[in-house]
Amino acid sequence: MVTPLPSNAPAPTHGWGYGLATVSGNGTVLDTWFPAPGLGRLPAGRDRWIVPAELEAAAGDDTRRNVSLEAVTVEIDLQEPPAGTSDAYLRLHLLSHLLVLPNSINLDGIFGHLPTVVWTNAGPVHPADYDRLRPSLQRLGIQPTGIDKFPMLLGYVTPDRVRIADASRVRLGAYLSPGTTVMHEGFVNFNAGTLGSSMVEGRISQGVVVGDGADIGGGASIMGTLSGGGTQRVSIGQRALLGANSGVGIAIGDDTVVEAGLYVTAGTKVVLVGEARTADGAPRTVKAVELSGVAGLLFRRNSLTGAVEVLRRDGTGVVLNEALHA
Repeated sequence: MVTPLPSNAPAPTHGWGYGLATVSGNGTVLDTWFPAPGLGRLPAGRDRWIVPAELEAAAGDDTRRNVSLEAVTVEIDLQEPPAGTSDAYLRLHLLSHLLVLPNSINLDGIFGHLPTVVWTNAGPVHPADYDRLRPSLQRLGIQPTGIDKFPMLLGYVTPDRVRIADASRVRLGAYLSPGTTVMHEGFVNFNAGTLGSSMVEGRISQGVVVGDGADIGGGASIMGTLSGGGTQRVSIGQRALLGANSGVGIAIGDDTVVEAGLYVTAGTKVVLVGEARTADGAPRTVKAVELSGVAGLLFRRNSLTGAVEVLRRDGTGVVLNEALHA
């Protein structure tokens, strides 16, 4: 059974893995699968660069897709930027195997090392080959599922005690802790995910982590660091609730609720209800970023004035259905 890392786990320095790379006819590495990646340096010993026999046995040509499968051994410095496609794929595998936390390893420039690929139910195909191969692939029952740089998580990793209703909506590199449920409209990007049991019916963007017991409601949206080039680090606290069709661009603290349909960004003006007033007796107004990460709040929109309000709330946040997330 897989145990997720504590949120204060030290940042790792190196990783390694024996893998199976898919190489197109023109020499482009399309992807690399690492069935059992590890942290640290390659194990010491004379034969440490020799891949396991089962990977060697899986290597060879696949003329259907004009690719060859090659067994590889990769060791990388996780605090340096990715240096190639297999390097990039190893980093994504380490995240999805729950060996490293989101935002703990260097992913600078990763897009440049992930080629755009036609993903099929038989594996990746180089886009330049696909149209030529389309008739024969169709006769063989091989169908495209997308064209993108990132593949779906389930093509490479089967997360432990996790439910994913639509595999196409969770990318390789997602960090999903046991007990997580991703419903049909949920989406989890790479370098993002859940730190415990969570319900995901909305979007978890790149760089976002969601605390244990949180509920991301249907259609809810969480801004990531890729959104508009922003640098605000967004996270969702334990037992927090993002109501249906809500959205946030700030960190949401433990036991905090964001009302359905309300979008709170860093610059949103928020009226503090029940707090000390200004000298003229008016409610105090602050930018939402000043409340980033504060626990035990309720964000709501006043139905009469339209103003966004925040007030303190007592007790814990949402309680997930234990049977659903067991």
